[in-house]
Amino acid sequence: MLMELSIRNFAIIDHITISFDEGLTVLTGETGAGKSIIIDAIGQLIGGRGSVDFVRHGSKRAEIEGIFSISRTHEINQLFHDLGVEKDEEDTVLLKREITKQGKSICRINGKLVTLATLRQIGQMMVDIHGQHEHQQLLQGDKHIFMLDRFAGEEVESAKKEYQVLYESFIKKRDKLKQLTENEQDIIQRLDLIQYQFNEIEQAKLDPGEDKELLEEKKKLDHGEDLYKTVLNTYQALYGENRGLEWTMVAMNQIEEAAAVDENLTPYKETITNCYYLLEEVAFSLRDYYENIEFDPERIEQINYRLSEINQLKRKYGGSVNEILERSSKLEEEIDTLKNRDERLNQWVKELEGIAKDLLIEGSHLTELRKKEANRLKEEIQKELQSLYMKDTEFEVNFDMKSIDIDDLTNVNKRLNINQQGMHDVSFMVATNKGEPLKPLAKIASGGEISRMILALKTIFSDHEGVMSLIFDEVDTGVSGRVAQRIAEKIHYISVGSQVLCITHLPQVAAMADTHLFISKGQAEDRVTTAVHALEQDEKIEEISRMISGVEVTELTRQHAKELLEQAKKMKEINV
Repeated sequence: MLMELSIRNFAIIDHITISFDEGLTVLTGETGAGKSIIIDAIGQLIGGRGSVDFVRHGSKRAEIEGIFSISRTHEINQLFHDLGVEKDEEDTVLLKREITKQGKSICRINGKLVTLATLRQIGQMMVDIHGQHEHQQLLQGDKHIFMLDRFAGEEVESAKKEYQVLYESFIKKRDKLKQLTENEQDIIQRLDLIQYQFNEIEQAKLDPGEDKELLEEKKKLDHGEDLYKTVLNTYQALYGENRGLEWTMVAMNQIEEAAAVDENLTPYKETITNCYYLLEEVAFSLRDYYENIEFDPERIEQINYRLSEINQLKRKYGGSVNEILERSSKLEEEIDTLKNRDERLNQWVKELEGIAKDLLIEGSHLTELRKKEANRLKEEIQKELQSLYMKDTEFEVNFDMKSIDIDDLTNVNKRLNINQQGMHDVSFMVATNKGEPLKPLAKIASGGEISRMILALKTIFSDHEGVMSLIFDEVDTGVSGRVAQRIAEKIHYISVGSQVLCITHLPQVAAMADTHLFISKGQAEDRVTTAVHALEQDEKIEEISRMISGVEVTELTRQHAKELLEQAKKMKEINV
């Protein structure tokens, strides 16, 4: 969850720091005080599209920091591991984003510089911001199949993994068949090209690692004279009159005499003796080495010519001799395939038929499981809509079949209806009034209907989305009365055991808050400033009274506010 948010030089905000807790936190205040700006700042913190307009006038940059507490079991931990981001001992993560007045973004996760795309990938797994006119995941049709699968649980996920293994195999085999069924002239041209490439590599008669060996040999030949001198000097330092070996022999003989008197010196005698014979062996080896050093300009020329030939092949076929040889092997395999095209085609058609048959079986099984779970989801959604006074609303999970036609490619003579996620696309469809046709969820027109539908879906999916903090930005717009009360209860229900931040103008929602933050604006040095204040009980009563009356707070509105808070307290005890 989001534990603390720090905003500096962002829009009209000079500098504020806000602490957050679990449960439902509401933000209220007069229009223009900066409530939505705080949500905008969180949006930037999780990778939203930046703008120089966010930088406070007269400042060089805007800065937003957020400290998040992450459960050790949350799936985001794997992503942190893959990115090399470490959490501290308290399992907290610090996100930071700076936006300069030139429009550049600097993003960090626990101090590690990351791209904006990475910040967005992390941020959207931690926070979901829903505004009334924003199409978040629940309004994006291509996300519905993933939501259904997450709702369904392990059985569907397991069936989907088995299906996708077959799907990948099918696509690879189909693509190979495409290559084999191209235009005859294209096949001939392709065969001529790769045959030429293969012959060119073969004629070079490359040996694995040859380039490295030649470079090493060239290095020795290029520095032969210097190498001869240094190795000779090393040998002469060891071997000869009054040189290293002679003095080591003197030491060996002397220590032998001493060890004959005192056995405690025996280990030293053995060490010096071993060193003498090792040095003697090294000296003889060095003598053989420098005596065999060659000064061969002709050999250097041969090596240079061979390396030039290899480098030309590298530019065409790979960065090393081993890569070139791997390319040759693949070319040889492709040549064999094209020369025996008809035979291979028949073989692969049969293989594709077998994969297609298995894929249809797995795809049908996956669809059956999803449809069963879709019915369960429909029942739960309908219950939620009933409780939100939308008894005439119909909800359906639509399965739309997609297809890949493989008739012309393989002579299988059938259509295989598949996509990467299964045999169907999934979308949520809604009809909000009797007699109306079902329409995609994103096309619901009424703001109040959107609010209630989103809350119904959020209530169902709150345990399945994996998002740690959920933010509603005036999602309760367009409702009032008993619907407003029910929306307040739903928002609090979603917040139980998690974290929900909500900007609201409804007193019913404010009364349900576990934490009530009042956002106000003032002036300092002729500049507008924003302040955040956590309200105590008496202050909550005054603020809710203001929300009820709009202008003048009376004893009657205060009494109404107290009743709302008391009613909310009882309702929260039931939810818990």
